[in-house]
Amino acid sequence: MAKTTTQTSKKAEIKPEGKRLEEYQGEVPFPRLYSFYKERVAPAMMSRFGYSSVMQVPKIVKICINMGVGAATTDQRLLQSAINELELITGQRPAISRAKKAIANFKLRAGLPIGCHVTLRRARMYEFLDRFINIASPRIRDFRGFSDKCLDGRGNMTIGVKEQIIFPEIDVDKVTRIAGMDITFVTNASTDEEAVALLQEFGFPFRKA
Repeated sequence: MAKTTTQTSKKAEIKPEGKRLEEYQGEVPFPRLYSFYKERVAPAMMSRFGYSSVMQVPKIVKICINMGVGAATTDQRLLQSAINELELITGQRPAISRAKKAIANFKLRAGLPIGCHVTLRRARMYEFLDRFINIASPRIRDFRGFSDKCLDGRGNMTIGVKEQIIFPEIDVDKVTRIAGMDITFVTNASTDEEAVALLQEFGFPFRKA
């Protein structure tokens, strides 16, 4: 049993490539959308829903990005490129997702790496949200806006992106495989209506009815 675990960990050993953020010596700019939230979004939400305190105004808590690479069971290089691309997009080193149980039909063993995921908070979250709304979303093919029906009833919204090349950080000439991802915007809003209103104030491109 120990031998199998050692072999799996060796196969999943993926070293980071390129320069690290820690090597940057300059001044890190303050997130533009954080100031926008305090100056514009919070007052607009208070007047719309009649909150008595600023602490009642909902806010985005975190953004979770998941990238599944099922083909990584046969070719670990696909997982390596997915991790590097997700790191370029988010500015944060992704964690590796592993299979929880073995499925013989898919040639899948328990503990085998099959994807990667990132959870963004605070400054990196606002930076990603800014780039996604203003740069990445308009680059989606035949884009007409996101549906406001894809919320879970608790103020959280999950959308699917079919191509990672919508992000300008990805060099199309170096892409070996088109891959999609799931992006979840987690808010502390009590209802879906408040969550949609919050994202609309940020300029989130919802589909017009």
